[in-house]
Amino acid sequence: METEIVYAEDGEANEAIIKATRLLEAGEVVALPTETVYGLGANALDADAVAKIFAAKDRPSFDPLIIHLGRREQIHEYCDISPELDEVVQKLIQEFWPGPLTMVLPKKDIIPDIVTSGLPTVAVRMSAHPIMQEICKGLGKPIAAPSANKFGRISPTSAGAVLKELDGKIPLIVDGGACNAGLESTIIRVEVGETKPQLHLLRAGPVVKEDLQKIGKVIRPKKLTERARKALLEKQGGRGEQSPEAPGMLESHYAPSTPLYLFDKPGDFIPEEGKSYALLSYRGQEKDGYMELYDWDVVEELSPGKGKLGEASVRLFHVLRMLDECGVDAIIAEPVAETGLGVAINDRLRRASQR
Repeated sequence: METEIVYAEDGEANEAIIKATRLLEAGEVVALPTETVYGLGANALDADAVAKIFAAKDRPSFDPLIIHLGRREQIHEYCDISPELDEVVQKLIQEFWPGPLTMVLPKKDIIPDIVTSGLPTVAVRMSAHPIMQEICKGLGKPIAAPSANKFGRISPTSAGAVLKELDGKIPLIVDGGACNAGLESTIIRVEVGETKPQLHLLRAGPVVKEDLQKIGKVIRPKKLTERARKALLEKQGGRGEQSPEAPGMLESHYAPSTPLYLFDKPGDFIPEEGKSYALLSYRGQEKDGYMELYDWDVVEELSPGKGKLGEASVRLFHVLRMLDECGVDAIIAEPVAETGLGVAINDRLRRASQR
């Protein structure tokens, strides 16, 4: 299969939208731009089309997908929302949609089980990218779209990165330019709660905890003890960690081919003789303790100088991909401040790390 790239900027947008929509209507998969990362989209109501996503990505069937809507009101067509829950959902929609917030909600039967990996809930959002919005509206159906890369690999934030991952495996990439958020959407499971809404943070992302606290109580998942993990495994029929509640929750994810290591403090890094190392630095400052730690073969910075978490989040996957292609034996990553967007950045680095 030959993979075509069509540009969706300026005067070429309409042609790209029409071509992508026709392929989706015909049951094909298409790589589409969003404000977060590029997604590999298919008609979410067509189980055979969705199966092509899993095949192109080599994605395991137990990892559920996010569906993308073209209009806010479509949420009631695909989610089974009680009046009490709808009050909370509408507040979240008004505050954050369109945008990088995904809600996990009870699903309606119209959503095929392959989309949700058999779970009774579905992850749903409305992208702020105008091209993704127009294609969703043109199709008139939700688009299932995980990141457009091989499963577990670095998420793509440009059409070129998608081509490197999926060339020859998909028919079309819609090039809508570089993604302006750079991290996958925040995912929350929404519950009514006894006194205030309960927002279970399943994946950190561009919509941070401080934003969500305007609507309800944010609950971060607790790490299970081994005993609790075994109990969950038995309750879920032996599936356990292989049945994540939402995308991006597996312990190993977002990883480059080159081994990456994230250390809590500089002194934990002990280089091996004869190996080459690259440093993924937050801001390239010596006071962080990593720059002078070793005679690095390559250094790339997420936000040179003072360090801005917004810039770092946009550059993270791009810089990771650069380091993965520079030919070193290992990448050492500095952690960033565990606040705001830093929570999501550190989450991605931990899941990509070998330790």
